[in-house]
Parts: sequence; structure tokens; C-alpha cells
Amino acid sequence: MSDKAKTAEAGKLVCDFTGGAVGHRFRFGGGRGQALPRAVGMKSGNTPMVVDATAGLGRDAFLLASLGAEVTLIERSPEMHRLLAEGMERARKTGGDVAGVIRRMTLLHGDAKDLLPGLSPEVVLVDPMHPARKKSALVKHEMRLIREIVGTDEDSVELMQAALSAARKRVVLKWPLRADPMEGIGPASHQIRGKSTRYDVFMVAGGRA
Repeated sequence: MSDKAKTAEAGKLVCDFTGGAVGHRFRFGGGRGQALPRAVGMKSGNTPMVVDATAGLGRDAFLLASLGAEVTLIERSPEMHRLLAEGMERARKTGGDVAGVIRRMTLLHGDAKDLLPGLSPEVVLVDPMHPARKKSALVKHEMRLIREIVGTDEDSVELMQAALSAARKRVVLKWPLRADPMEGIGPASHQIRGKSTRYDVFMVAGGRA
């Protein structure tokens, strides 16, 4: 889902774009050769406008914005939206390169299914919140806290359908590596696989691979 979320002493999520894994990836990351930039079509100098329809804490959006993309983030959970807005504001106040990245990120509060039709995005990124795994003890503490706030996205199929209708070039579904394809959605045009995650890429009419 999104930026280095660290856990405060009270056990609550804090959105931090400058430290931890996010800060390290920003300074030393793999650039456009990483799986997500490849999935959204960042190649041969192409820098699409992206809507992150399930922004969460903003990690994916920050990565894409750090590589030059203009990213609109949509988050419907009021609490998660607040955490993300606070994290973006803190990063903005630090100045420098990080603040420049934040300037390429626009945060919206609302349901992506309602907002996407009016945005006409080139690329839509969808990263639904999945039900907890049976071996819940293995789920990261951070992810458990996020799930407590946002629940699971029971309408993920409807969101994907809205994304496919709105996107001008492609929709990217971030999905567990070994999970079956999302039911109710046609086959992906292609996939880009990482260690634990895959990106199912759906090219729409007129989109280029």
C-alpha cells in the first residue's frame, strides 16, 4: 500500500516519507527498473500521470512521484487520509528533494469509484486490502494496524471495473504473488512479478505496452 509507516509508542501508525525503508529506497533505490515503475509504463522516457486509487499510507505513490510522475492519491478512510495528509505535510516542510516529490502528489478524500470518472487518468493503480491470512501471527504488525483502520475492500471488483472504465492507457492491479486472478475481471495483458507481489497489467483500448 504506501510509505514507511512506523509505529508510535501508542501503537498507532505514523506516516514517514523521510526515514526508514522509504527514505533508503528514495536515496538508493533501483529507479525505473523496479517492478512497479515498469508496471505503470515508465520506460523509454515515458512518465505517465497515475491515479493511486487505494492510497493507504502512500508508499507506492511516493515511489512513482520520486521518479517524476504526477500522482493523484485517493483514500476513502478518514483516518488513513488524515495520517497520509499529516505525513505529506511533514515531508513538505523538510524541504529539499523530498519536498519536491511531495509537490507531485495530490491527495483526495473519497471513494475512487466515484472520483475516477472525473479524473481521466492515464494509469490507475489498484491495491486492494485483502482478508487476513490464516497464519495471522505472520502478518506484519503494521499491516494489522492498517487493516484495523480500513477493513477489507469488499468492493474490489467494482473498483477494478471503475478503473478499467476510467483509465486511458492501463490499469495495474497489485496482487499477492501466488493468488488466483481476481474473479469477475478478465485476464491481464501481462504480469510483472516480484518476490511476494505481482502486478497484473491490463492494457485498455489505445494503451501501449
